[in-house]
Amino acid sequence: MADRFHSTEGLIDALADASFDRPPALVSNAHVTGLGVARALDAHDVPVIALDRPADEPGGTATDNGTAVRHDGLAPPSDAVDFAGAVTYPLDDLDGFRTDVEAIVDAAGTEAVAFGCMDEWALAYAEADPDGVRLPYAGIDTVDDVLNKSRLYATCEELGVPYPETYRLGGGDGPRSVDESALADAADALGFPLVVKPARKREFEEAFGTNVLEAADREALEETVVAAAAEGVEVMAQKRVDVATGEDRSLASYVPPSGVDDALAVVGNAVVRHPLQFGTSCLVETVVDPEIEARALGVLDDAGYYGISEAEFVYDREREEYLLLDVNTRPWKWISLPVAAGANLPMAAYAAVTDVEYESPGIDPTRWVYLRDYLAGLSGGKVGDALGADDWRALVSGEFEANGSLTTGVYRPSDPAPATKLFETEFDDREYYCAC
Repeated sequence: MADRFHSTEGLIDALADASFDRPPALVSNAHVTGLGVARALDAHDVPVIALDRPADEPGGTATDNGTAVRHDGLAPPSDAVDFAGAVTYPLDDLDGFRTDVEAIVDAAGTEAVAFGCMDEWALAYAEADPDGVRLPYAGIDTVDDVLNKSRLYATCEELGVPYPETYRLGGGDGPRSVDESALADAADALGFPLVVKPARKREFEEAFGTNVLEAADREALEETVVAAAAEGVEVMAQKRVDVATGEDRSLASYVPPSGVDDALAVVGNAVVRHPLQFGTSCLVETVVDPEIEARALGVLDDAGYYGISEAEFVYDREREEYLLLDVNTRPWKWISLPVAAGANLPMAAYAAVTDVEYESPGIDPTRWVYLRDYLAGLSGGKVGDALGADDWRALVSGEFEANGSLTTGVYRPSDPAPATKLFETEFDDREYYCAC
């Protein structure tokens, strides 16, 4: 367990006395997703250094003469994390981020393997390309092509992969770049309410606090597009899909540099989301769906992407088919599901750029639950309980850890500190900057 969340200077000092028998993993950010990645790697004795921005100074690196700084993420107190500390937030200062990471790697005395657990971190490691850092995924141009929904949907058109009806509205180069004609066409063709999405999600989230907005009328649509353009964010209008609740499916995969024929993949069904509309997954189970797998791998293959990814599909009841919404070129909230099922995607990625070997033992049916959001949904009365009495008994007793058919996002009796910290922050007046 990391004994504290260091400032950058404090982390450098702590690493100066450390020794590593293999390259450590740099895991950013250090919240629910980062915790899942850290646990997956720690299970194979990979040392983990969790890096994130501090809660006290969300815009940059703390400079506190080497003492610990506050951080509300759940990964650092885990037994799976060896060291944890602050770095400059890459969206604020990419050069500062590069400098911090290079200093940390230099202090560790060995090269490191980067795992960006949110879009901005994955892009930052690829774009900054810090010395001494190995990337277990494709370079910045390829990643950007996949993450940019405008380009992603163009690929879908070429490959015949269904996606929601979409109009690209511009805005990425400021207010003058808004396509007024496309805006009018979208309003006429899609009707209201419609959904406004960014081409690149993270900048939109920083500006609006969410990665999707719903426009109830033409005025709301124009206001959102103008506000996004003022932030230099390209947006698109998308038809509000008549989604079949509980039928969302995603391909969780690791594609090696050799290509999709050698991919390690699991299809997950998001049975419950919280909140129900546009929320994140809180109960996911493995399913067998060769068509979803083929469509997702086809898109990744066309883009030339290798690395960890999640390709998200929803079932459109009106069109009676699955539509591709998004591809995340990095680990995501329920990354622990494929790991528990037998596809340790972080370990496969790590092994591809080091001398360590990893082979999947095979895929078994598994479910994953993030209890904080799942219980919130149950208490609101908007979802029914999809878990049985045996599941709850296994969760409360801790027996689920030995069973293998049920796993969790945070709560694990064998590694109690992250859940303890979740309780501490949940009932405080502090709000962590990222949901995942």
